[in-house]
Order: sequence, then structure tokens, then C-alpha cells
Amino acid sequence: MSSARVIAARTIAALVDNKGSLSSHLEKHRAHPEFQLIQEYCYGCCRWFFLLQFFVECLLKKPLKDKDADLLGLLIIGLYQLRQMRTPDHAAINETVEAAIQLKKPWAKALINAVLRNYLRQQQDLEAQLAKQSEAVRHSHPAWLVSALKQQWPGEFDALLLANNQRPPMTLRVNLGRLSRDSYAETLVEAGVKFSVGQLAESAIYLDQPLDISELPGFESGLVSVQDEASQLVAALLDLKPEQRVLDACAAPGGKLCHILESEHSLTGAVAIDLNATRLERVNENLNRLQLDAVVKQADSGDLQSWWDGKPFDRILLDAPCSATGVIRRHPDIKLLRSNAAITKLQQQQLQLLDSLWPCLAGGGRLLYTTCSVLNEENSEVIDRFLANHGDAKYEGVTADWGVECSYGRQLLPLEQIGPDGFFYSLLRKR
Repeated sequence: MSSARVIAARTIAALVDNKGSLSSHLEKHRAHPEFQLIQEYCYGCCRWFFLLQFFVECLLKKPLKDKDADLLGLLIIGLYQLRQMRTPDHAAINETVEAAIQLKKPWAKALINAVLRNYLRQQQDLEAQLAKQSEAVRHSHPAWLVSALKQQWPGEFDALLLANNQRPPMTLRVNLGRLSRDSYAETLVEAGVKFSVGQLAESAIYLDQPLDISELPGFESGLVSVQDEASQLVAALLDLKPEQRVLDACAAPGGKLCHILESEHSLTGAVAIDLNATRLERVNENLNRLQLDAVVKQADSGDLQSWWDGKPFDRILLDAPCSATGVIRRHPDIKLLRSNAAITKLQQQQLQLLDSLWPCLAGGGRLLYTTCSVLNEENSEVIDRFLANHGDAKYEGVTADWGVECSYGRQLLPLEQIGPDGFFYSLLRKR
């Protein structure tokens, strides 16, 4: 069985090569006895990749070859242990060196040993060099993203970079159809779980420390779910009424769909569409646990002929595929996987989805467009372009005392460790 370091090194190498996502790679190793350690290495090294890569470049006499991306991953893991973890220096060095054998690169043992020991010897000088580097390197972000954030969010720029490197909070959504937040809070107090309540959504609770869902009181019986506070604002913004028909066009893993069904029990029906069959399993699991009903279909939501029965919807939620730049703290591999070119492709996909779904909306109905992006290209700019081509579409301002008002929506920014993710909301009405 491969060691945690070897699995993590190969995972980082795959991400550097833009293959897969961190979650898809980790899913293969859930049964590994050191899975939590694999997670720690992978998430931590993605979070600090660009900074640690700078140290590797300083410490190597010549660059590694492309075929040795796994060695780069291993060196970054070693540096992550020495700089960010409490692993004893000798253990971090010795075990990282030995991992080269499992990578079938025993020749690299001396190289790894030298780089890590030189880091310890030169740490003060290296940190001084780091302080003189660009904001991208110092804050461990890709340069293209730093440039975009600085241009679009100059006032919040520093806080955004700092917040992206924090560990995310674990946020709960209380099922208000079953009990009040205060009642569930009392249950947590009795269980000795420390928490704080959300300031934006009346169903939100932040745990001081993450818990396994098996330890959450009432989780299996449907009293509570895990969902970020930003996502918990969606159901209220849809302004749901009895007897309405609702579509969740990109539904997996189902948190927003379930909250919609918890919020309005008298809907005529709810339809959930997603292209990914594996992720749709999560939708069904959540519906079953919460004892909720919806029609779940595997399909391309933009291909109406493959799933739509021709009956219009009163409400549509389009949580569009996006760069996920508002949830980097939860998915730090975004730093390695996204690019300017990817943003352009995503914008085209977002517009296509809006264009395709608009005929499904009933006259007078509302479509809520959301992303977990903080980039204008995927948010207000998409809505602006959509409205220019659809005379029967009207932008409805999102009236709220939270977030930042944009030209065609409202933006939440991930600025506090105990606070919501980055999220954009735009409400459209069909004339």
C-alpha cells in the first residue's frame, strides 16, 4: 500500500498537469488507513503551492523535468510539513526521503534530503526573500487571479487573499420546518458542541470545530444538514409560494434543492437536473435522509428535449458551473486548475444555460442565477449580456443589507473565517 506522502505527491502532480480535481482524486483513497493525513497534505499543499514552489525553485540547482512532477509534489509536501505542520523535522525529512523509493525514484533520495535540510538551514534568508516577492507568491495565488481580484475588488483585495488561505468553517442548516434554530442550538449545548449563529440566514449555525456528520445530533433524522450560509440564502430569494413548480437546473449535490423543499412544503412539484450521475446519487441520498420528494433526472439541463415535458416552471434556480473562486478556502486546488482561458469558456457556458432555460420559465416567473465566483465576468457581465438579448427578461434587484450591490446582482465575498463563502445572486423576472 502506498504511503500518505506518495499518494499526496502523485495527486499534486496530477493537479499540476490539470488532470481531475482534488475531490475526485481523494475519493479513490477514502478506505486508506491514513486518509486524513492524505487530505491534510493535499489540501495544505494546494493552499500553499505557489509559495512552496518558490522555495523549491530557490533550493534546487536546476529545475526538475516535467516527468518528475511527482518529485515536485514530494518536495512541496516536505516543505509543508516543515513550515506549516507540527511534524518533527527529522521525521518530516526522513519519511519524505524514503517516499522516493515508493515513487520508484531512489536516485532522488539525496536530492530531497539536501533540499529539505538546506531549507532548515536557510529558512530565515528564504523568508526574507519571500517578503520581496510579488503578492501572488507571498499569498500563494496564481498571478492571473491576483490581477483580477486587485482590479475588481481593490478595497477588499488584501482580505480576500488572506481569507482564501484560511481553513473553511463547518456550517449547518437547521431544518426550520422541523424545529427552530434556538431549539437545535440547545441540543448542541447539551452535546457540548461549541458554535455561533449565522448573521445572514436564520437557519445557519457555525461550528467552532468541524465534526464528523455521524457526531451531529439529529443529522440522520433530518434535523440538520451541512451547507454554507451563502447557499442558505437561495430559498428565500426565490420567494416561494404554495402550488408553484420549481426547477433546480444544476442540482447536485442537492443542498439548495432540499432547502427549497424544506422552506415550502406545498409546491406542486420540484425537478432536479444534473449531468453527473455520481453526484446525483448525493442528491437522492439527501432527499431520502430528509424525507423529501423531487423528480431527479440525469441530463444536460441545456438540452431541453432530453428532459423537459413542456410544462413551464414558476421558479428556476440556475446555480451555474463556474470558476468557484468564491470557495477557494474549501477547494484550494482551484488555484492550480483555473486560468483566464477557463473563465472565458465558463462564461460562454453560463450564457448558453441561461438562453436554453429561459423558455422553461412561466410568464411572471422568476429565475435566480447564482455562482460561487467572485469574478465579474461570470456574474454581472453574464446577466448584462443575457438581458441585451432577451426583451422579455427584467432584472429584479436583490434587496438586502448584506454583501455588495453590483450592476446586476449582489455579491458576497469570503472575507471572514467564520462567515459565508463567496457567492453571487441575480434575480430575473419574465415579463
